[in-house]
Amino acid sequence: MPQITVDYSEQLADGFDRTAFARELHGAVGEIASASPSSCKTRFRRIEEAVAGTDTEGHAVVHVQIGLFPGRTEETKARLTGTALELLRRHLEQPDGLTLHASAEIREMEAASYRKYDSA
Repeated sequence: MPQITVDYSEQLADGFDRTAFARELHGAVGEIASASPSSCKTRFRRIEEAVAGTDTEGHAVVHVQIGLFPGRTEETKARLTGTALELLRRHLEQPDGLTLHASAEIREMEAASYRKYDSA
């Protein structure tokens, strides 16, 4: 069930080991938020342009959004977002000449309206 979206500046693409990041994050979601790692789904969206403050150049962004059903404590959420940022540090090379802005958040999904299906 956990739905994870990672938006990242295209300048980061070559230095971002997305597969390793997702695998480790799925394990962390299982350990920290008591969700099955095998049910985690992560999608990566490369963004062409980002503006930080008033600067149009020299910046790159990456934002991790983790969608979970309600019921986790604030401590659990903070631990999970902190872990996501630490995993970014491990799997994302700091690009030369760019200021990197990395962030993570937990989004509570509406359990009553969430539906899915799997096919083989």
